Amino acid sequence: MSGRLAGKVAIVTGAGSRGPGIGNGKAAAILFAREGARVLCVDREAPRAEETVALIGAEGGEASAFAADVTRAEECRGMVAAALDRYGALDVLHNNVGVESRKDLMETSEEEWDRVMAVDLKSMFLATQAAVPPMVERGRGAVVCVSSVAALRGHGRTAYAAAKAGIIGFVRSTAAQLGPKGIRVNAIAPGQVWTPMVEALGPEARERRRRASPLGTEGSGWDVGWAAVYLASDEARWVTGQTLVVDGGLTVTTR
Repeated sequence: MSGRLAGKVAIVTGAGSRGPGIGNGKAAAILFAREGARVLCVDREAPRAEETVALIGAEGGEASAFAADVTRAEECRGMVAAALDRYGALDVLHNNVGVESRKDLMETSEEEWDRVMAVDLKSMFLATQAAVPPMVERGRGAVVCVSSVAALRGHGRTAYAAAKAGIIGFVRSTAAQLGPKGIRVNAIAPGQVWTPMVEALGPEARERRRRASPLGTEGSGWDVGWAAVYLASDEARWVTGQTLVVDGGLTVTTR
């Protein structure tokens, strides 16, 4: 690889996959390491993070695992403290944690709404809040948050779409606040990528999702991971407050 993140320390939340295969967070963690970053792989389930670390280590990269529930402020602070203790700095925070809810307005319970908002949106607020002080001290940093095209189109998944739209608002607000401190904040809005999170939808849904975009090809966690590499790298030094759509062209259609 080209060393686009050489010398950088990165935290990737949701760095494990909930099943076989490569999810967005696992892909980002692997690609960050391939590009030269030292990576703290964070997941609520330690074995998932450790699996990603093992993959990185097998390629000669440097990474370590940390178990944390990033919906809790104390555990986010612990995550950042671990990165500083192990690697001495923090340059990149990749906020990737998320859960899906496929329920519409009238099907969504208060408990479901609160769960999705906590995991998909609150986690990004808490993790970013914890990560900013050491970035400010260095005078630079990059935060990348994973949203979704569900935030940009009319969508039946009410809580999920609302949380993902909230991420875009959060990114724009924090980018304006943190830019003068040398910290860039951007979002990625993936389309219908095929990852372990949606594996249970089955082969028919997989083919339908593949055909939905103008490119007619299947997106994967690697596509989202490469977008994260760009936004985390110095190539994006003049990019902040933006949402990079990675969807095979889905959002330019009316279907």
